[in-house]
Amino acid sequence: MVGRHAPGGHRAALAAVGTLGALVIAASGPATAAAGPPPAPGAPPGAARTLGADRPSAPLLRALQRDLGLTPAQAARRLVNEAEAGTRAGLLRNALGERFAGAWLRGTTSAELHVATTDTADVAAIEAQGATATVVERPLSELRAVREKLDAVADDAATDRTPVWYVDVPGNRVVVQAADRAAANAFVKAAGVQGSGVAVRVSAQRPRLMADLVGGDAYYIDDTARCSIGFSVTKGEQQGFVSAGHCGKAGAKTTGYDKAAQGTFQASTFPGKDMSWVGVNAEWTATADVKGEDGKKVQVGGSVEALVGASVCRSGSTTGWRCGTIEQHDASVSYAEGTVNGLTQTTVCAERGDSGGPYVSGAQAQGVTSGGLGDCTTGGTTFFQPVNPILSDFGLMLKTASGTAQVPAAQDNSAAGAWAAGRVYEAGATVVHAGVRYQCLQPHQAQGGWSPEGTPALWQRV
Repeated sequence: MVGRHAPGGHRAALAAVGTLGALVIAASGPATAAAGPPPAPGAPPGAARTLGADRPSAPLLRALQRDLGLTPAQAARRLVNEAEAGTRAGLLRNALGERFAGAWLRGTTSAELHVATTDTADVAAIEAQGATATVVERPLSELRAVREKLDAVADDAATDRTPVWYVDVPGNRVVVQAADRAAANAFVKAAGVQGSGVAVRVSAQRPRLMADLVGGDAYYIDDTARCSIGFSVTKGEQQGFVSAGHCGKAGAKTTGYDKAAQGTFQASTFPGKDMSWVGVNAEWTATADVKGEDGKKVQVGGSVEALVGASVCRSGSTTGWRCGTIEQHDASVSYAEGTVNGLTQTTVCAERGDSGGPYVSGAQAQGVTSGGLGDCTTGGTTFFQPVNPILSDFGLMLKTASGTAQVPAAQDNSAAGAWAAGRVYEAGATVVHAGVRYQCLQPHQAQGGWSPEGTPALWQRV
């Protein structure tokens, strides 16, 4: 997020005026490794410490207690469990290779890690990591291939009646949400994925965009619409922030929460993806802050992707600080304005004007608000654009609490390039550092202090 050098005065409440899309102001959103040996039992020590889960902020703990019905001790324990589980799941992903069928968390404190495989011979290795093993029919790679076939025909299909499709990891299936079964069947047939484990969920609702520099602060686009700041970033000497692509096109001008001149959209992608970034002027300074409960600040420590079932909190200029859990990765959503692929589905509520605002899991940046269903009175579902693809696509460096300035290295998807700070790594990617080969356990942007030999929570020596 980006804050003024000297912000002054009380921030006035903003009136929500308008329809879908940006909130209109009244004029006056993995690489596959070969199977390896079973990992040693237990997660390497320090995963919670590396990811900052052992020192959560007070606003984060209070929001988890309120929105997930937890005690203070349960909220703190949940964050630690989620950090440690991510490393254990990464070790198993690398060990199982193509047999890996996904991982997810369950339980009040996320104490139950579940890992799926297509081979019963893997059960012992999974249980040795303290996880519950599930033997299923289809590997995760096959489910993602089915989702990609649906993505490929989405522009030609009548997706106004089949607005959401996603990989359901716990169910070992792909789910198509549709207004009726006939529409779902037609979509599935058009993609040629009949008999591929596709299930149908009937719902009359269609997600909408929630458009309406501390993350979560309001900003205005060409004085006609309002969105929310996501996370602060840098690109060389240029400071700025990421947000949703539907909030503005490249070249659009922005003003801050106080209507002071702020910056310009440098790049924007929507539909397909829902991502953008704004370069700001010298009056604004990038920080690692996200606005939490009662305006208190939560600091971002990195961008390690959380598992399905993990807790996640969101900040937005309309509804403030709200929490829930991650339901699915790899979701595709057909909005009225176009289809967006690769979103993450959550139980967090949101409303118009919250678009572009940040999602964090513990101290780790997850993504920016794209759209959803419902509201924060009756409850709802939201989708966010994951942050790592934004950083990768636009060559940006996330601003983190470590304060270590880095220039993002060019993305290198080769089998074993040299590790570099600023590069975004997918689970299973391999690198060489100080003459040693490592394999990535969890998707993340490499920070300056996160070299492989010092972060066993993120890298496995191979």
